[in-house]
Amino acid sequence: MTRDRERRGRGRGRLTVGVFLAALLGVLAAAPAQAAGYRYWSFWERDGAQWTYASQGPGTARPEDGDVQGFRFSVSDDSKDSAKPRGPADFDAICAGTPAKDGRKRVGLVVDFGTAGDAPGGETPPKRRTACAQVGEDATSAEALASVAKPLRYDSKALLCAIDGYPKRGCGEQVADDGTTTKTQPQTGTGNADDGAGDGADGGPSVGLIAGIAAVALLGGAGIWQARRRG
Repeated sequence: MTRDRERRGRGRGRLTVGVFLAALLGVLAAAPAQAAGYRYWSFWERDGAQWTYASQGPGTARPEDGDVQGFRFSVSDDSKDSAKPRGPADFDAICAGTPAKDGRKRVGLVVDFGTAGDAPGGETPPKRRTACAQVGEDATSAEALASVAKPLRYDSKALLCAIDGYPKRGCGEQVADDGTTTKTQPQTGTGNADDGAGDGADGGPSVGLIAGIAAVALLGGAGIWQARRRG
């Protein structure tokens, strides 16, 4: 009888561990692919010979006469690894054919539509281009861009989605390692995508859920040990 109880106790304990390990594996298997980043237009300011990530969006930034600003479309995780506009970005070269006018300012703009690898499915990025925007002295970067690169497209939270109609669809969407779109990124309306999407943004199982399943599995293992003790 004692041995029968021991065998039954061990069997129940193994069944419990098996059930919860299967549940854990099921959660992990159902998790979507790890996110590669977000597909969006980033906004840059020229500081001497270097690009620096803009500290505010183009809807609020007000460049001065002689400034150079850039926009780059790419897939990146956050501002720390975001791709910079490519190619030369010299104000004198960009605005050489645009004479200065009283009451107006000139802003050199670099618009880099990115690579084919960054493009949404079915779309081809236009060639990088530069333009000299001549706008009112109080104009924002968004107004300067609109004067040379219409149509622009924004979402309901003022995130810049498209320049000169590119891309046709999407706005700050999350992209998996295999290039597929997974979900839209939370947005703040700054004109740049957020630096991160918070815990669990890649769509995977939360740490708390995995820890909970693992804890239950451990309790199942403790049941086996107790059954052996009772035997």
